[in-house]
Amino acid sequence: MTDRTGQCLCGAVSFKAVDMSDTFSACYCDSCQRWAGGPYMGASVKTENLEVDGSENIGIIKTTSFAERAFCKKCGSGIWWRLTFGQYVGSTSIPIGLLDDRSGLTLSDEMYSDYKDHTNERPENVGQMTSTEAEAVVATFTEGEPE
Repeated sequence: MTDRTGQCLCGAVSFKAVDMSDTFSACYCDSCQRWAGGPYMGASVKTENLEVDGSENIGIIKTTSFAERAFCKKCGSGIWWRLTFGQYVGSTSIPIGLLDDRSGLTLSDEMYSDYKDHTNERPENVGQMTSTEAEAVVATFTEGEPE
């Protein structure tokens, strides 16, 4: 268990997760893939150990009879998936992409693995760009843009 911090894309919502799990799960169900734009990968923390700043910027939607999803009302980042019914109430899953530091996290299990398809595989010889190379490409998006 590790204390971790994180925030949404715009920084309007930030958090500290005390004693967060050092493992994360991937979920391939239709609901998670539509919400996350691909497999949802989240690490759990006891809800009582989640300290949130910017809660006025959080929107919550009940997406099933047993769970809710939270998002930043300013930038749209998914903030959490939380059970609202059943034996595991009291735990919150935070998307690992929001974490400031993901070191030490390991994948523990995959949910709805039968929903995985070819888009979830990484074939050999896939092109890769470093951050420097990608930033050079991104810089071309705004060349000649009026100020």
